[in-house]
Amino acid sequence: MIIALPKVCAERFLRAALLRRRATGQEYGPFASTLVDSLVSACLRSGKQTVVGRGRTAKCGKVESVTTQPTYRDGPGMRFWGARDLVWLARFLSVRFQDRRASMQGVNVKSEIGNLKKVILHRPGDELLNLTPNTLEELLFDDIPFLPVAQEEHDAFAKILREEGVEVVYLEDLMAEVLDAKPELRRQFLDQWIYEAGIRTEMYHDIITDYIESNYADTKAMVMKTMAGINLQELPQRDTHLLVDMVSDRCKLVCAPMPNLYFTRDPFAMIGNGVSINRMYSQTRNRETIYGDYIFKNHPDFVGTPEYYSRNDTFHIEGGDILNINEHVLAIGISQRTEPDAIDHIAHNIFNDETSPIDTILAFNIPVSRAFMHLDTVFTQIDRDKFTIHPGIMGPLTVFEITPDGKGGTKIRERNEDLESVLSEYVGEKVTLIPCGGGDRIAAEREQWNDGSNTLCVRPGTVVVYQRNNVTNDVLYKNGINCLVMPSAELSRGRGGPRCMSMPAWREAL
Repeated sequence: MIIALPKVCAERFLRAALLRRRATGQEYGPFASTLVDSLVSACLRSGKQTVVGRGRTAKCGKVESVTTQPTYRDGPGMRFWGARDLVWLARFLSVRFQDRRASMQGVNVKSEIGNLKKVILHRPGDELLNLTPNTLEELLFDDIPFLPVAQEEHDAFAKILREEGVEVVYLEDLMAEVLDAKPELRRQFLDQWIYEAGIRTEMYHDIITDYIESNYADTKAMVMKTMAGINLQELPQRDTHLLVDMVSDRCKLVCAPMPNLYFTRDPFAMIGNGVSINRMYSQTRNRETIYGDYIFKNHPDFVGTPEYYSRNDTFHIEGGDILNINEHVLAIGISQRTEPDAIDHIAHNIFNDETSPIDTILAFNIPVSRAFMHLDTVFTQIDRDKFTIHPGIMGPLTVFEITPDGKGGTKIRERNEDLESVLSEYVGEKVTLIPCGGGDRIAAEREQWNDGSNTLCVRPGTVVVYQRNNVTNDVLYKNGINCLVMPSAELSRGRGGPRCMSMPAWREAL
């Protein structure tokens, strides 16, 4: 039988098949496993509208076999991929895709500038439609992005990365793959999500569960709905006899949205070959870490990754405060969002992991303010010897050097030096600090507000930047930096730049 899939469904459908086979200890034939990983992305690049596979059953994405039959004729506005096409494509791409997947199991981020090979993004969705002027402060936004344009800008960002040879994977797809591969986790996840949304009454728990299960049978649609949130008017009206329902506005949010999710840098962070599943500063954002928790515990691409911090740990830490200087040195900001107690905990776990080569953690004590929200708003590395910086951090800076004491604990040395001296010592060569705005006070303030220093390095000397920060971008060009410019009129309203919007999962060694 022929399985014809709209292109928006094809990738998750085929990947679910592979994940199920892996979960039961089975593998596809010599070309079919490659097909699952490569077919859809190749088809989408070619602009075709429909992907076709062959199998004895189309049940839940399960493809039992692929046979070589004649290619089917094109229909109006679509191209049918018959099994002959699948075999050819799989063979054509097999070595490249098989070798790449095998080499990128787990995570590997031992610098901020090594060639970027794999990154996790989240495409903004309906969660932005649930932002209102009254909820901006609570949901940590300063303005409301216009969703269609924000999505276009984010797609342009992903396109830039793909053109640079980066494998782009989406948080929502990874989560859907986990639940498709392990259907028994679906109800567990849904119960946990409802509880963490603040729903405590059994009646509302049941109403929300019934609503989602009835309207979002498709796994990815369900995942996206948990991100978007639910307001009261969406739920079926029932006579609950509860005072809260009699006085509540029907537009009231029952389960709040997660509009900050497109900043994938913060909920979890890659540290060498390990991960920190963060406990975030605000309750609004702390709910976001549920997805990373399920992915790293269950997805075959990430399961087994050493966990240096848990979302259930006591103290707050966020990914924007974590920078991998090199294989041996990790930088963490003591900031508005990250507490020193969390750094102590991470240091203990890293130093007691015999597989980790990290032997030094630098804790940068930065001002507690929204302008210095995270360490990556203060400085980011863009080349082997170059960093962009916030001009307000040019003076003396308190840095704590944390190293193992050889007895299972740590020792700490306080240093009061300028940023250039500290970075030069640990990078191993004299560094150049490039101020946001090029030293012009007004330009610096304006462009720092729009994350002029928050760049994403895809290889040494090549960075993704926001188009709107033209003064800073010109300074980078003059310093020999190749700037990949992306549109940013709407995405920047969330107060985060290209680095904030990305979580590298794999970088090549320097």
